[in-house]
Amino acid sequence: MSSIQNSLLVNFSEMSEKDIVDVLAIEQESYGYPWSEKIFYDCINNNYLCRVLTLDDNLIGYLISSLVQDECHIMNLCVKKEYRNFGYGKLILNELHKELFELKCKIIFLECRPSNNSALKLYQSLGYNEIGKRRNYYPAPNGYEDAIILAKDIKK
Repeated sequence: MSSIQNSLLVNFSEMSEKDIVDVLAIEQESYGYPWSEKIFYDCINNNYLCRVLTLDDNLIGYLISSLVQDECHIMNLCVKKEYRNFGYGKLILNELHKELFELKCKIIFLECRPSNNSALKLYQSLGYNEIGKRRNYYPAPNGYEDAIILAKDIKK
């Protein structure tokens, strides 16, 4: 996908190993318990759906998901702090939805921290519904935080 949005070149494309430096910087800035560099390399090299969003050749967001048969699991989605709340997370998800529809995917799953209100609002605005919880899923300063499991029927 390539388009002009407010006279900026926006591109959603496959992540490559050269992107990992920028992805890791966003990851470390964004999370108290970030993924390691090795995890990103493993995802790229083991056929996960790894995508990046660039704005005028500046990497501002990324997505890691797995696709098994007709089900997708979003494992990591992040937008650089200074670009949040401008619709780039929604853009990433909408581009993923288009790609998954073409791949005949039926359903998308993900986990989200209950404390991440902006992410929950984003997912709900795009038709994701809560289907359960995972107890003590995310590491937190005082132990663990539960995860809300969300799902979306991609055919709708």
